[in-house]
Amino acid sequence: MAIASPCTKVCTIDPRSGLCRGCGRTLDEIGRWMSFSESERNRIMTELPRRHAAHGIGALENSVRESGR
Repeated sequence: MAIASPCTKVCTIDPRSGLCRGCGRTLDEIGRWMSFSESERNRIMTELPRRHAAHGIGALENSVRESGR
């Protein structure tokens, strides 16, 4: 069974927030992702939209993806 991941292949860490601009995870979360329980991964994935909004990350990548550029 595959492990769900929020990775968008946009692996750049935002220096202000310390979050990946693509997926919204911290470096620690990215590094430990495979060792987290399914419930812990689900908890983190539930938080990601709030993180994106709170830190203004992901918007550029999403707008470029949606416009087909």
